Amino acid sequence: MTFKSHSIYVVVALCSVGGRCFLSADEPCKSGLQTGQRPGPYSAVQATGPQRGQSCCYICETADKPAAVIFARSLSDSLGKLVHEIDRALPQFKASGLRAWVTFLSDDQPTLDAKVVKWSQDHAIRNVPLGVFEEASGPPSYRLAEDADVTVLLFVRQQVVLNFAFRTGELTEARIAGILKGLPQITTKK
Repeated sequence: MTFKSHSIYVVVALCSVGGRCFLSADEPCKSGLQTGQRPGPYSAVQATGPQRGQSCCYICETADKPAAVIFARSLSDSLGKLVHEIDRALPQFKASGLRAWVTFLSDDQPTLDAKVVKWSQDHAIRNVPLGVFEEASGPPSYRLAEDADVTVLLFVRQQVVLNFAFRTGELTEARIAGILKGLPQITTKK
């Protein structure tokens, strides 16, 4: 057997462990529902907004309207910049009914709640509700990748149009700009 054939077996073995393929950090992060899939209902305990402390399903309330849902595992400054920019963009898309919210993923909602409130104040987030889903893996039907720190789904008429996923440190200003450029794709009537 040559060295090349050993390499092929190693790759095949790594990709077949547990039915999952472990990709290097050079590969794009893939997380959450993909284009064309339908977002299912889930509830999160709201940390900010008029429904603070209550469990709420924004998917259920959104129906066919356009929406940006962000799943996050950490309270990073780059995430704060993204949410702040979406918060600022909501009035621009008011006629389309655009909605947006952030769902943090944690096994310890009570501890994270106060941190989310402070983080929202630090980043001047006023219109985007922030909640905590009480399982770090996220809603099962969304299939959020364990290595995804941030997953952004843009959808309209109950169908995902764009999906963005980032590992820790990958959400840059250029990528934030790319997400914001996607908003007209879900708010423009066709």
